[in-house]
Amino acid sequence: MQDLYATEELYARDGETLDKKMEEFAAYKGTLAQGEEQLANVMKLYSDISHMFEKMYVYANQKYHEDTANARYQQMSGEMDIMGTRLGQATAWLEPELLGLPEETLKKYLASEKLTEYRRFMEKIARKRAHVLDAEAEALMSRIGELGQAPSNIYSMFNNADIRFPDAADGNGTMHPLTHASYIPYQESKDRTLRKNSFEALYHTYAQFSNTMASTYYANAKQADFFAKERHYKNAMEAALDEGAIPVDVYKNLIQTVGEALPQMHRYVRLRKKLLGLSELHMYDIYTPMVEQPEKTYSFEEAKEIVKRGLAPLGEDYLAVLQEGFDNRWIDVYENEGKRSGAYSWGAYGTHPYVLMNYNGTLDNVFTLAHEMGHALHSWHSDHAQNYLNAGYLIFVAEVASTCNEALLIHDLMNRTEDVKEKSYLINHFLDQFKGTMFRQTMFAEFEMLTHGVVEKGGMLTAEQLCGIYKSLNEKYYGEDMVSNPEIAYEWERIPHFYTPFYVYQYATGFAAAIAISSKILAGEPGIVEKYKKFLSGGGSMDPIDLLKICDVDMSSPEPVKAALEVFKEYLDQLEQC
Repeated sequence: MQDLYATEELYARDGETLDKKMEEFAAYKGTLAQGEEQLANVMKLYSDISHMFEKMYVYANQKYHEDTANARYQQMSGEMDIMGTRLGQATAWLEPELLGLPEETLKKYLASEKLTEYRRFMEKIARKRAHVLDAEAEALMSRIGELGQAPSNIYSMFNNADIRFPDAADGNGTMHPLTHASYIPYQESKDRTLRKNSFEALYHTYAQFSNTMASTYYANAKQADFFAKERHYKNAMEAALDEGAIPVDVYKNLIQTVGEALPQMHRYVRLRKKLLGLSELHMYDIYTPMVEQPEKTYSFEEAKEIVKRGLAPLGEDYLAVLQEGFDNRWIDVYENEGKRSGAYSWGAYGTHPYVLMNYNGTLDNVFTLAHEMGHALHSWHSDHAQNYLNAGYLIFVAEVASTCNEALLIHDLMNRTEDVKEKSYLINHFLDQFKGTMFRQTMFAEFEMLTHGVVEKGGMLTAEQLCGIYKSLNEKYYGEDMVSNPEIAYEWERIPHFYTPFYVYQYATGFAAAIAISSKILAGEPGIVEKYKKFLSGGGSMDPIDLLKICDVDMSSPEPVKAALEVFKEYLDQLEQC
């Protein structure tokens, strides 16, 4: 954290400065019509205080993640949440006032050389004009916006604080505590009894609350429909996708294209059933590895060399930044008492990205290193090429760099091993990524499209309807060789992303784009590496669809999704031959 703030005193000093700057910003309210120079001053101050807050927020939370039991760090994290609310209140007037300017004035500002640095930021606001209401209606929408968050808040409280699951027994009769965190590890276990019992315990618990959860889901779909239509969108899907200027056809093409490829998913299910040696494949058999993981472990030094070797197709300049990250303490590597679990890449503009890991030497951890450094180098390239307001990229492209790294790494590892077991495990790893991202997230997207479609047409959603829709989709996606256990009908209740409507599809589109780009790189397509680095440097300076077109990947067509699904088929072929 030294590169963010050398001392906590410097962090605290920025907090005092930020307080003063927020007061200064509030004083500009009502002055945007005074001219280009005045707006340039406002935009510079907005950029400065947003950047300062980001730096403080990242520092406080990363200190907290280093030791979640440290009371001082807990306090710092909480204080920055409060500061974020205050910042939002202090700057809330900017967007409405910009949109309240006469159209000719706003066009003049957008063309001004004095405002070149802020043009993209203002353009993104300006294109919302058709969906902005008059001042009185906007004030009303602002007041009821908090009510619109109620279904999400209720679900979050229920799912994170209130619901409790019974313990689950393993094959020896030993009881294991079942929580959200322990569920997937139990599902990955070799102990099928533990898998079955934890599966049933989890979903039998959700089933007890299905009417309440259905009412909450329905309320969330209703509020999304209300806000979309009040803002003159056709429906909630169109409103959600408009945030990133994503055409609705991208969403529908994904569902249609993946739907046409479901025979390959069914083939995967049959292969899983065969490799696990089961007469019946159940939903609690979907996470456990089909192939034994190699017992070999890797030191962190070995992992870094493996990742560098795998990413060599990206060129010496990419590897140089990667090495800089390895050499200059970008990575918090090992598990410590109190340290946050999992892995992520995060940082603040103006300093290098940080990667948090809990490295334990498995091959999966090597892939995690490649994945998180993909995010880190995406941020590094964006930050070095763009100003603060243009550097941040949207979720639609956020998983491209990380998944591309994994695809390059697995290709290299497979080319280097003669060990059939290791090759099989690598293919298993990649196929399971496809299953979990391309197919499962698309199934979620179709569930949202169908259920929100009912609400859009004035219909109501009940627990029986939601469970019926979900179970039918599960049967459709997994096919006849999977026993769709009755409990799986309640799975929609445990997906928090459904409370951010039409969000999950982006995991699938991002994965498809990454596979398309990595395939081009591996094929040696002329100029693709340079195009890819230009994409990485784009940040938020262009809409996501246009950013990907730099690499000749057009997500408005079904072709990238088809290309990714063809790679899935090729890996299936290889695993069948191992």
